[in-house]
Amino acid sequence: MSASLEAYRFETVRFDLSLSENPFPPLPSVMRALDDSLAKANRYPEFLPRALPRIIADHIGVDPDQVVVGSGATGVAMQIMQTLPAPGARFVFATPTFDGYPIMSGMVGLRSHPVALDSSGRQDLWAMARAVDQNTGLVAVCRPHNPTGTVVPASELKAFLYSVPATVPVILDEAYIEFLGATDTLDTVELVRRHPNVLVLRTFSKAYGLAGLRIGYAFGAPELVRRVHRLQLPFGTPSAAVAAVTASYAAEAELGERILRITTERELLRTALRRNGIRVPRSSANFLYLPGREVAPALARAGIVAKRYPDGSARIAVGDPTAGRAVLKALAARPATGARPLRRDDSRVLSLTVRSEPSVVRAPHR
Repeated sequence: MSASLEAYRFETVRFDLSLSENPFPPLPSVMRALDDSLAKANRYPEFLPRALPRIIADHIGVDPDQVVVGSGATGVAMQIMQTLPAPGARFVFATPTFDGYPIMSGMVGLRSHPVALDSSGRQDLWAMARAVDQNTGLVAVCRPHNPTGTVVPASELKAFLYSVPATVPVILDEAYIEFLGATDTLDTVELVRRHPNVLVLRTFSKAYGLAGLRIGYAFGAPELVRRVHRLQLPFGTPSAAVAAVTASYAAEAELGERILRITTERELLRTALRRNGIRVPRSSANFLYLPGREVAPALARAGIVAKRYPDGSARIAVGDPTAGRAVLKALAARPATGARPLRRDDSRVLSLTVRSEPSVVRAPHR
């Protein structure tokens, strides 16, 4: 591809809403802590992380040996997939979901077994339970779900976990947990105590706005975490991560204000989109799922990069009012029936929206 064409592709992108990123920089107090940590950037971090798991464990109320950290939630999920299920085992998850799951499943030699969402965009836990058999080595449940933002009720999740054999590890993916409403929260510390096969997966990429630092973790029973620890990368956790997490936990009030800002914009945008005839599910995350075969092409024509799905639906990050207005304008002008054929210029932008397969621009991150 010529340099001029490559430059054109990126100049035509007005907003990149594809990776459910936080539109705001790290919190001010976290920025100051990061600045201070850079003064020691000439020194190696801990050979194997001890400080970061201890800080996280103290915050959530578990023992340090119950926490494993890694390069974002994606990195920790990869460690889980490489260590817990046997090679060739089945990996059961909903579809569509975080695209890292089917991609990494193929990378480590697991056999993906996707289960379709129900008509409301929720994970069909009973269909997933029926899919678990003697060949299943791993299960993943997202709460809130990616990409629809829907939330399985706590009672259904608990019943589902009782139905899964205790020998089958379950990832409870809580990448967007900070955006969850108070009435939908559950005691995950008690959950992993009752279900030693459950690993709760979380990240600092979303609400905390630290996607570029790649900080993720999982917690669960010590025996399970110990197995995942076997693939802990030496010197793999930067010292800046310790500073960032410490400062983030000390900035709960700032974080709450930012989350409120993002979720308020999410609800305003969802209401406006539904008034325009788009049946957007209620989301408990920092993104919205926009169903409809004309949606992704219409966004692409407006220079808005979204995570696109094979049926033309899209997922967009929320929080930036300017981007939200651009989305509304783009979709208000979409064809009422059937999208027109894409022009050559449209296809260059549309190529950037293909996020349901390995990205042509950036690899999937959590």
